[in-house]
Amino acid sequence: MQIPLQNAKLTGRDSFVALVSASGWGVHRSSRGLVAICLIGCVAVTSSASAQDAKPSTLPPVVVEAPERRQDIGIKPKQGVDRGRRSKRNAPRSPASVANTPPAANVVGMSAAATPVMSSSEKKVSGADVNAWPFSRPAEALEVVPGLIITQHSGDGKANQYFLRGFNLDHGTDLGIWVDEMPVNMRTHAHGQGYADLNFLMPELISSVNIRKGPYFADEGDFSSVGSVHINLLDSIKSMASITVGSFGYRRGFGVTSTKIGEGTLLVAGEAAAYNGPWDNPDNLRKLSGVMRYSQGTAEDGFSLTGMAYANRWNSTDQIPSRAIASGEIGLYGAFDPSDGGNSNRLSLSGHWAQTDDGGSSKANFYVIKSSLNLWNNFTYFLTDPVNSDQFHQHDDRVLGGVNASHTFKSRFAGLPMETEIGVQSRYDDIRLDLNNSVQRQFLSPIRSDAVQEGSVGVFFQNTLHWTDWLRTNVGWRGDFYQTSVNSFFTPANSGSANAFIGSPKFNVVIGPFAKTAFFINAGEGFHSNDARGVTITESPTDGTALQSSPLLVKTKGAEVGLRTKIIPKLESSISLFLLDSASEILFLGDAGDTAASRPSRRYGIEWTNYYRPLSWLSFEADIAATHARFRGDDPDKAALYASLAGFPAAQIGNAPGNYIPGAPNVIASVGITLGEKTGWFSALRYRYFGPRPLTEDNAFVSPATGLLNGRLGYRFDNGWRIQLDAFNLLNSHSNQITYAYGSLLKSDSLFAMCFPSSGMPTAPAAVCQTGVMDWVLHPVEPLAIRLTVAGQF
Repeated sequence: MQIPLQNAKLTGRDSFVALVSASGWGVHRSSRGLVAICLIGCVAVTSSASAQDAKPSTLPPVVVEAPERRQDIGIKPKQGVDRGRRSKRNAPRSPASVANTPPAANVVGMSAAATPVMSSSEKKVSGADVNAWPFSRPAEALEVVPGLIITQHSGDGKANQYFLRGFNLDHGTDLGIWVDEMPVNMRTHAHGQGYADLNFLMPELISSVNIRKGPYFADEGDFSSVGSVHINLLDSIKSMASITVGSFGYRRGFGVTSTKIGEGTLLVAGEAAAYNGPWDNPDNLRKLSGVMRYSQGTAEDGFSLTGMAYANRWNSTDQIPSRAIASGEIGLYGAFDPSDGGNSNRLSLSGHWAQTDDGGSSKANFYVIKSSLNLWNNFTYFLTDPVNSDQFHQHDDRVLGGVNASHTFKSRFAGLPMETEIGVQSRYDDIRLDLNNSVQRQFLSPIRSDAVQEGSVGVFFQNTLHWTDWLRTNVGWRGDFYQTSVNSFFTPANSGSANAFIGSPKFNVVIGPFAKTAFFINAGEGFHSNDARGVTITESPTDGTALQSSPLLVKTKGAEVGLRTKIIPKLESSISLFLLDSASEILFLGDAGDTAASRPSRRYGIEWTNYYRPLSWLSFEADIAATHARFRGDDPDKAALYASLAGFPAAQIGNAPGNYIPGAPNVIASVGITLGEKTGWFSALRYRYFGPRPLTEDNAFVSPATGLLNGRLGYRFDNGWRIQLDAFNLLNSHSNQITYAYGSLLKSDSLFAMCFPSSGMPTAPAAVCQTGVMDWVLHPVEPLAIRLTVAGQF
């Protein structure tokens, strides 16, 4: 969201997995006994685990995950293929369980990952670990990233909102997300730059999640300055199906199977889901997703081809002003405009190829994505249009594609082992964008309509030199060239073309391990691209006033020092101190169709992550991140606005100049415990804390903190079936999922009558009427909800 800155297993051969939607299952909000249930579950799991220690189970699991390296199912080397090199293909291995085994240790050890880590904040998490935790939305699976909070301010069909390292990342911006090496972030998007919608993701298909933070890695490009998350998919899995029903009309059917075809494996999965939510105006969400994937060989020496399809429609209950709740004008779960909502579609085809020998490795991938989105939102109510209200429609329709390739050479320098990777990454987007005023999803008037073509090519190299067994350096550089053209249909003056080039050096040092402890030093430059429409804009599409254009590419600079240790047996810990600067820039506001100024910023902070597994059936996690985030320099435009609002405190408060960054989180923390073995009782509890945040630059408005406790209790049967109960917001917290502060107008505001009198001229200054009443605007946490899942293997 942006606020206006006036602020197929084929059983036998031919059978197919059937997905069945169950009827809704409601639970009263006031139910609170689930805390006791989860505590009982802990006792039950402990008893179960003790029994299993005496007699380990060898029965098959319920949900199965492929190992990190793909299975070599019946692959026979073709004559000549392996000539001159040693094959890296492994013998087949039994797949690992996803939901049926206890979570494997997070791959944070210095030698646990296939590729040595280069920073203290780098991490790899298995799909089993991801699915061990209860989460209510697909994107929340990414909260395995330490310090990352994922929330929602609108309907569940829309992209989530992300917070990390002192950044309100809106719907993506500076957090690069990839699924099967396809970019999820959409540049020059109708709703916001970097829009990253993960609602198409089926978490059961996650093989692993690779996490990096900071602009220190030469193979990470646009949108990755704060962090990057690469979600890898399973190649094979034992056939299973599940049905979930829950509070507020939640229903979900999921099925997946894989089978050997030729020398490879075909995996087919599907999902159907529905949800109403606790809202007075039900979300009425209806979602369908499907995946078909064929793979051969391993991740280092093989290929895969994946097709995905996704469709969704929903209603939205957007954020509402606190003054309207206090006055009783609207309930906590009410909507000012019940016609808000949207629909979204996505089709994709992606492919991977890799080859490895003694001299090095090569890899390449391609992707083609067709996506569309329609959104209807009303965030300011009657601030602009006192008759029809301020609902607007955003439309994004695009085809994008890209090809990436790299080769890593293994060699020696002065007798020292060395790897050098050289790569190229390309992407092209063909986009159609529309922004209109609307009334109850009906077209009212146009604001702007554009056709945009945007292409980019990035080249990179990185060299890793092993000086000793305790000293390793990585030096890299990438260069990115962008070119774009904009055809503005209603305002030709805003048409144009632009190009830009940016270079980004990288430097990393790893010292150790000493006493099972390694030290890391990282520094580098990165960038993010801006909306192409803001690059070519010259005048406002609403009133024709002159506007300053934005740079196409904006530089970021970052540094990090930290350590990772296993000095305490069975405990893996890391500490990271980081700094990130963003250059001055102009922002394009997708909700308004024009640009607004923003200043340089600096963020620095500390992250501490811990994973402790004292027993095979018991693990603990605890993470905390604290960040100091501020703008740099003065904002004379803000000072002038503040002065123009004198005499009207309802509009003036919160608009004083200051250096606080609205929405920047100061503290994010989480703590969790998982219990269970392959069969028998299992349980999980996880608490996540989203600290207070400044909502205006002068810190006059501050969001409340939000703490949520989620839990899981279940039993795995020896025959491969599983029953599982998930509970969300166990303590029934009445806090907010997200809070903003900005100006809006309601017809019940006294200022509304002054700005839009029934007769005569307005009695309030234009600046005041354009600002409206400053207020907390919130989207509440959903009350206690439970979901029951029954799953089985076949």
